Amino acid sequence: MRSRPFFAALAGGCAALLQFAGALKTTPPLAALPFDLSLAAAAGLCGLLPLLLAGGGWRIGRVVALPLLGAAGLWLWWVVAAAWAMHGDLAQGKLLPMVLLGPVMLLSGMLLGADDAARQALGAWVVGIGIFVGVAVAWGLATDGVVLGGRVGADPARTRVQYQLAGLAVATAAGLVAIWLVEQRRPGLILLAWVMLLGLMAAVFIPGGRAALLAMGVVVVLMPGVSLWLRGRRRAALLWLLASLLAGLGGLAWLLGDPDRADGIRTIERVFGDPSDGPEERVAMWRAALGMVDGLGIGPGSYPQAAGFGADAGKHPHNHALEALTEGGLPGLLLWLLAFGGAVLVALVRLPRVAPGRAAAIGALVLPVAITVMVSTDLSNRMAWFALGLALSLAVERRGV
Repeated sequence: MRSRPFFAALAGGCAALLQFAGALKTTPPLAALPFDLSLAAAAGLCGLLPLLLAGGGWRIGRVVALPLLGAAGLWLWWVVAAAWAMHGDLAQGKLLPMVLLGPVMLLSGMLLGADDAARQALGAWVVGIGIFVGVAVAWGLATDGVVLGGRVGADPARTRVQYQLAGLAVATAAGLVAIWLVEQRRPGLILLAWVMLLGLMAAVFIPGGRAALLAMGVVVVLMPGVSLWLRGRRRAALLWLLASLLAGLGGLAWLLGDPDRADGIRTIERVFGDPSDGPEERVAMWRAALGMVDGLGIGPGSYPQAAGFGADAGKHPHNHALEALTEGGLPGLLLWLLAFGGAVLVALVRLPRVAPGRAAAIGALVLPVAITVMVSTDLSNRMAWFALGLALSLAVERRGV
């Protein structure tokens, strides 16, 4: 029992590595690793989860029953719906990570979010990963050693960076640092937190991820205010919300006031640049998905072929709810709402009943992923299932045995 916090902290580190392995593996320092970081982190996490469970003390609230039932039903329905999928390989590509890895990630999120040592280690590792990714991508761009996005191997002389995942890692780290900032009392720690936060906020503008920019804005504005509000510091919470909003809008106005200032800042270029690379393309994909809706869905992985993209697995609807509706039909949408919508309700109900630091940290870890799944990625992404588990962990307690 004395070793339980040690194993919990190790599990938190493995979970952080697994959650943001996609960002880490495409940074220049780690691109040439002789092993798969995702597999190594998953193996470590799966080996530590039984030790966490064996430690005992778990109390699971009944409010998680319906979201868990929705998640289990969604996995089962996706297997059934694969019977009429248009492309067998694409359906298999969806089912393997979703049905096999999804439950493990959901359970991991529930356990790690409820254990204090695991949650603190998870947050610390995420902050470290965000700083590392931000510095690595900035250095790679400065030395012309990376290319943001594009096809794998298209430019062998430079490292291909998954800019969406890199931006998401940096945005999540910024939210956690912002919460840490408002909790500090010592001037030295406050100064350190400000330096880290400003550095991470600047790093979000480098890779070009628009969802990451939105996620960072939301989490940095909201979650420190939530932490202060739950601690009873209502005036400070409102002041943080107002000041951060004004500072963000003022900084953006200053940046856009002179075209030369925004020149070369990839995120700003993608937000205000070529319309063909903007929201119009995403809206067109959503409309195409809505046009395919029928009672039982077209089957997992069938959207690319039905939309005329062939066997390109990257051409999914870029919206979790629409994907559930299009490929899983009405049963898929209802089960998705029960799982993910139910988790939102559980989190809102439990938010004032847990420790303020815990509630704010879970929000900072979940919100960026929640925003991303509504404008990008798909149901087979393990990050969404881990975030679902973290949200439900607010209804899980770990008591001393």
